Amino acid sequence: MSHGPVPSDTDNAAFFYGTLMAPEVLYRVIYGTNTPEKWQKANLKIVPAILHGYCRHQVQYADYPGIIAEDGKSVKGTYVTGLNGQDVRRLDLFEGTEYERIVVTANLIKSDGTDGKEVQAHSYIYKNEAGLVKQEWNFDEFVKDKMHRWTGSDDGEYQGSTPLTSNPPFSLDYLKY
Repeated sequence: MSHGPVPSDTDNAAFFYGTLMAPEVLYRVIYGTNTPEKWQKANLKIVPAILHGYCRHQVQYADYPGIIAEDGKSVKGTYVTGLNGQDVRRLDLFEGTEYERIVVTANLIKSDGTDGKEVQAHSYIYKNEAGLVKQEWNFDEFVKDKMHRWTGSDDGEYQGSTPLTSNPPFSLDYLKY
């Protein structure tokens, strides 16, 4: 796994562009539940952002995407601050060996939809371009059709926050250290 050093608490920003844009999935990965305590939610600030020079593609045979550098393309996502070193270690384990964590420069998205302030953040870049389907991954389709599997909802349709009651398509074993 080549994710580089875990950032210090002052180097705590990430740009997410896939399943982790859904707060419930992010909470489940870093806290072990998609319904964390109020103080845990308050630690994170999540705002819309855009990453230029990259394109988001569907990973073959998976519910999630990967991004790769691609001129003239841009990826909308979320800029998250308030992550600590333990959160980043859990994110590294969740992303696994398919991704490399690097520092990218994104732009916050202003309320009028235009590019705002430039920010630096860690993001996970897909390492095997051949493993990507050449179509863009769609977040809205993920939320509608697949997010229930990532948040523990058993009814086949996402209904908002649900307790950790069923097995997501990833292991939470890394939370046990």
